[in-house]
Amino acid sequence: MRPHLLVLFLFLSASSAEQRRVKSDEEKCHDEHPTLLHYFSWADYTVLAIMLLVSCLIGTFYGFFSKKQETSQDFLLGGSSMGTFPTAMSLAASFITAIELLGNPAEMYEQGTQFWMTCLSFILVVPITSRLYLPVFMKLRLTSSYEYLHLRFNRNCRLLASGLYMLQMVLYTSVAVYAPALALSRVTGLNTYIAVTLVYVVCIFYASQGGMKAVIMTDTFQAAVLLGSLFLILGYGLSWAGGIALVWEENVKSERIEFLNMNPSPTVRHSFWSVVIGGTFYWATMFCSNQASVQKYLSVERISQVRIALWVSSFGMIIIYSINFLTGMVLYRAYKDCDPLTAGYISDQDQILPLYVMNFMGGLHGVPGFFVAGIFAASLGTVASALNSLAAITCEDILRGLFQMELSAKKGANYARWISIFFGVLSFALVFVVERLGSVLQVALSFNGMVGGVTLGLFSLGMFVPWANAKGAMVGAITSLIVVLWIGLGAQVAAVNGQIHLDSKPISIANCPCINETTIILNQTEHSSDNEVWSIYKTSYLWYSAIGCVLTMLVGLTVSFITGAQNPADVDQDFLSPPIAAMFRIQTKPQASANVQGIANLGLELEDEKPRQIDICKSPKCP
Repeated sequence: MRPHLLVLFLFLSASSAEQRRVKSDEEKCHDEHPTLLHYFSWADYTVLAIMLLVSCLIGTFYGFFSKKQETSQDFLLGGSSMGTFPTAMSLAASFITAIELLGNPAEMYEQGTQFWMTCLSFILVVPITSRLYLPVFMKLRLTSSYEYLHLRFNRNCRLLASGLYMLQMVLYTSVAVYAPALALSRVTGLNTYIAVTLVYVVCIFYASQGGMKAVIMTDTFQAAVLLGSLFLILGYGLSWAGGIALVWEENVKSERIEFLNMNPSPTVRHSFWSVVIGGTFYWATMFCSNQASVQKYLSVERISQVRIALWVSSFGMIIIYSINFLTGMVLYRAYKDCDPLTAGYISDQDQILPLYVMNFMGGLHGVPGFFVAGIFAASLGTVASALNSLAAITCEDILRGLFQMELSAKKGANYARWISIFFGVLSFALVFVVERLGSVLQVALSFNGMVGGVTLGLFSLGMFVPWANAKGAMVGAITSLIVVLWIGLGAQVAAVNGQIHLDSKPISIANCPCINETTIILNQTEHSSDNEVWSIYKTSYLWYSAIGCVLTMLVGLTVSFITGAQNPADVDQDFLSPPIAAMFRIQTKPQASANVQGIANLGLELEDEKPRQIDICKSPKCP
């Protein structure tokens, strides 16, 4: 063999031996310090199975053994006979998604406490809903909230809003189930497909068989499971971390305790203004104009019950968010010297809470199962409410409104059952689309706020601006939708391309075993400069709803005056928010109800009034 070839051979052999030695060392280190210390036990599977079984049994009871739900009103609205407390718990359960239960602690761990100030939004949005929007919905008693847009403007506005809602909810429910299931599977060992399938099978069953009654009562049970699991994890976490005083001290040192970032720039992701003001607009889309919420309002008999339910659900959400952020502080205490994401132990920040539960509490058989049951409960609540609301708008807005189908009460209930099953299967199928298009996850989450703001703007235009006409409403909604989608989708594209990144609070990997320093350096420098992206794309996602709502109203009012403003005297007072009706003292039209004066008096006595019954096909606003 030639001398230079011999040297090359010896060099390659030495390199190969060195690689084998390094690989052996890495394997040895991994064996000594595994990422996961525990896996799901039979007790954990049992706890999870019990939660799913009870959910099914509630649906079975209301579907087969309780009073028969023979009419569409019984199936979709629960016959307006539900109690105040179950309705409140159901509202809170439908507002809190599994994505938030995993994402909020991770947000606190990575970005600090500023986002907790959204709890102020929960307090602000309740009187806004109770006094400005709720009286109109309770007076008209419309199964689909978008029927209001038909009565106030025209059928096109109604179809636009209902179509956007259908697209929004089908896409969002797929993401709301898949994203947390994926996060759990990569840490707990649960199979993603099995987890997703279980959620959909259970949810489709009780939502389609038991209707609104089953949805609300199951939500109440699931809310109890959710709260119990959160308190359990937080209690153990604080105990092992040395108490809340030590946890708070560690987070103060890392500059994570922050509540009053008063930077007025809309590009600041979480400031006091974006979280409280922008957050109030976002939660107003959920409380004031969301079909699932309106249906639950109508499931009780009196407006006073709804107002109590709103306050109870609001304080329930404040408790949940507070637990989430205290849990995030515990996570920082546990991982302050070894960030799992930077170290490569997990692939996404949402996996940090499941990782913590499995490693610190996995030895307590049943505790991880209870935690996962709480996450599943949130997914079930989100999907069940969505399926029931989608069935309602399909029956009312599509079959009756668009195709002018005459559905008897009994036939309407049967249609609603099959439609809820259809949308459940469709949402389940979309999970496999979302799985292959990772960028869809963030788009779907942002799309929720974008569409919600436009819809809130339409309802606000109708209830607060008596001069607004149908042309103004349509042009305002379409213009606003285009602008908000341009900003939101542009921001997502820029983020995917590395042009936008978040500056997280200080983290460390000083005490991480088995760390490849080269990999860490690459991870820390992989972000591209964000100087090339337009400033508008840096707008905080919390402002999307506000932009959509305000722009819809401004453009709608402008176009209405250009095309011939509506005469306020021609607008039925029942279609206006009580303070607006009182302010303008509009003359009552002949077809207005005899109880209009109650509306004019700020709707304070609406709980004693009978709901107005409207035959939409005979309304003068129908084409």
